[in-house]
Amino acid sequence: MAKVMVKGTEAIGEAAIRAGCRHFFGYPITPQSELPEYMSKRLPEVGGVFLQTESEVATVNMLYGAACTGKRVMTSTSSPGFSLMMEGVSYMACAKLPAVFVNVVRGGPGLGDIQPAQGDYWQATKGGGHGDYRLIVLAPSTVQEAVDLTVLAFDLSDKYRTPALILADGLLGQMMEPVEFPEFRDLSTLPDHSDWALTGAKGREPHIVTSFDIDPYNLEKMNLELVEIYKEIEKNEVRWEEYRTEDADIVITAFGTVARIAKSVVDMAREDGLKVGLFRPITVWPYPYEPLEKLADKVEMFFDVEMNMGQMLEDVKLAVKGKKPIKFYSRMGGVVPTPNEIYDALKKEIWR
Repeated sequence: MAKVMVKGTEAIGEAAIRAGCRHFFGYPITPQSELPEYMSKRLPEVGGVFLQTESEVATVNMLYGAACTGKRVMTSTSSPGFSLMMEGVSYMACAKLPAVFVNVVRGGPGLGDIQPAQGDYWQATKGGGHGDYRLIVLAPSTVQEAVDLTVLAFDLSDKYRTPALILADGLLGQMMEPVEFPEFRDLSTLPDHSDWALTGAKGREPHIVTSFDIDPYNLEKMNLELVEIYKEIEKNEVRWEEYRTEDADIVITAFGTVARIAKSVVDMAREDGLKVGLFRPITVWPYPYEPLEKLADKVEMFFDVEMNMGQMLEDVKLAVKGKKPIKFYSRMGGVVPTPNEIYDALKKEIWR
């Protein structure tokens, strides 16, 4: 299939449709409003349903209800909107409901601004809602990868019966790049959820989808079942990228769009004779602790770069286990660092 120029938010929407999503519920919030706008036009063309809700709270609860039918469902939002969804996200995780969320992150805390940021990392990876739960969290760095990871998010969500999250940002959502879309998924080949989905109980025992059990021992059992699912995800679904790390003395750690900027920094450093590489987690949960720890055995220093106060830095430290020093550089509030800016900060640390 030929490549086409597409904006990030619209590319995610088209990828979702091709992955078999036919139900979208959402509420406009910058910088992701083009995604629900795109879905409002495209879904009726393929026999799907788009519904603009009255709020993000309504959105997540409609998503909960639609997910109970076993169909592929999706919503998108931006930081404050995702915060409003947290109660429903926790409910869906405990009820073991597959669904895909997209958070096109903007500056915060609070209302913040509409510029790109990465301040929702903790919320995404440590759980923004209540209780012991996890989301599969995928962090694309290009529009093509956003397409690929959206398809993957639906497949993993179905496979493990747990919500998945695409953690993007305003830069990735608004930029246009050439992408190649996958073929349309045959809906008849999608996973069969007839053993639990709510599709009418005629001729069989009713199914119950719930996150509630007043008996603490039963609720503990439900939690332990989730723990086993998360262990399987950690065992099988860790994804990351290494760039020019084979002989690197210094490794930059970064995720999302900052990682693509950091890749340019690596090339600049190499041109100056500095052996710098990049380690980019693609799944920020499950986090690639083991491969990053292996790098710690052979490099001299890590340089973590983020658009937040150092939220992924905690995971980098957990992976490195104190074996090597870790330096940190960041911009916040929607400020996107340039390659030259990051490289200058790196050189200061090298020659400190």
